[in-house]
Amino acid sequence: MAFERYVLVVMVLCFFTSTQGYKFFVGGRDGWVVNPSENYNHWAERMRFQVNDTLFFKYSKGSDSVLLVTKEDYFSCNTKSPVQSFTEGDTIFTFDRSGPFFFITGNVDNCNKGQKLIVVVMAVRSKPTPPVSPAPSSPVPVPTVSPPSGSDAGVPAPSSEHKSGSIGAVSGSWLVLGLGVLVSMMALGDERSGLF
Repeated sequence: MAFERYVLVVMVLCFFTSTQGYKFFVGGRDGWVVNPSENYNHWAERMRFQVNDTLFFKYSKGSDSVLLVTKEDYFSCNTKSPVQSFTEGDTIFTFDRSGPFFFITGNVDNCNKGQKLIVVVMAVRSKPTPPVSPAPSSPVPVPTVSPPSGSDAGVPAPSSEHKSGSIGAVSGSWLVLGLGVLVSMMALGDERSGLF
């Protein structure tokens, strides 16, 4: 019974770690202000935002606000028809899709002075499926070429496939889950055999 509970806990933890995002503090220590130490858009260009990441806008209730607006309203500092309006102070905004997001302050003068932010959220990548091509009606001859002497014969050509060197959060979590279950099963088997 304890083993089943352990597996359930590991599965739940893996699920939550695979769906959580990062929390970004807009403006750093300065918060959501007119003149931050680093321009908001320069800051955003250095970051890599993904779906489920959050932005934390630090400001006092009643002294400022954050508006999610269209691209057109961003460039014109139009505060009249926001997509979403946040006025309660210390706002947390979660990215629910990929693409651009446009934020401005509710104070038009401050917006015109640069208190605005563009964030581009990266697309969710899924493993591409190779296209299916029809089989040729007749075999195509493949020429054989011998490498010239002194070349790197036997060394494979570099792959054109892109390799990032990292495992996605979902894949990594399931790998950890699988290894955890395997190790637990081995330990349980050894416990029953009297080795532990």
